[in-house]
Amino acid sequence: MATYAIGDIQGCREALERLLEAIGFDPARDRLWFAGDLVNRGPDSLGTLRLVRDLGDRAITVLGNHDLHLLAVAAGAEPARSSDHLDDVLAAPDRDELLDWLRHRPLLHHDPRLGYTLVHAGLPPQWDLATARACATEVEAALRGPDHAGFFDHMYGDHPRRWDPDLRGRDRLRFITNCLTRMRYCDRSGNLDLASKGPPGTQPSPFLPWFRIPDRASAGLRIVFGHWSTLGPHDGHGVHALDTGCLWGGRLTALRLGRTPERITIGCGRSHGMSPARGDR
Repeated sequence: MATYAIGDIQGCREALERLLEAIGFDPARDRLWFAGDLVNRGPDSLGTLRLVRDLGDRAITVLGNHDLHLLAVAAGAEPARSSDHLDDVLAAPDRDELLDWLRHRPLLHHDPRLGYTLVHAGLPPQWDLATARACATEVEAALRGPDHAGFFDHMYGDHPRRWDPDLRGRDRLRFITNCLTRMRYCDRSGNLDLASKGPPGTQPSPFLPWFRIPDRASAGLRIVFGHWSTLGPHDGHGVHALDTGCLWGGRLTALRLGRTPERITIGCGRSHGMSPARGDR
């Protein structure tokens, strides 16, 4: 039995199918972790959602910012953008079932047996595993509750910038959501820089990649994440970055989780979107 973590697909269903063939995925014995952003901007978000949903308990998917964007658009809380490719999902006969399934995905998954933690984007330096899990649960409860449309009405925005355990209400939920689905850089105090999207070295001082903050509380974890295509493959600082830019004509990555993780990648062909440095919220 093997467990593979897979980076951002963003509607590139055909590439996902080729990657599953390349790793020899056997649904009878293997398991898959998806690092979020199943949908948007690629050619087949609908097919991707159906494929992953139909894997049932053989797959675990955490939510990414593009998945949340789809849910917000479907709820009428956010207009579709000109760069979106979500019409196939929104017009599908099984739209409601797919969106309900997506809305009930977690924002963080931890497997103590494997010794790995899965998120889409990152963790602020003040969060240890217990805090991260508790915070993720708060947003999951809002997403799964009867007023989930109200959550989307206040989800967007870059403030507050820094974690405070006394945060309450929509500010608290927005900060948690931004960390788990959008962050790349922060400073040593945990202030987020959500504007910088390029590779390390392009961000302003004093910001650092979130996983390079000295003495961060999550330093003892092995974290796998996606979201950051301009970072590329990265294994170090206790993290494994999985978004290798399939949408932009790069590669789609699977990481076989274990004591010595193994990367398997396949090429994705032509780009389907704008520059990755500009392409994510």
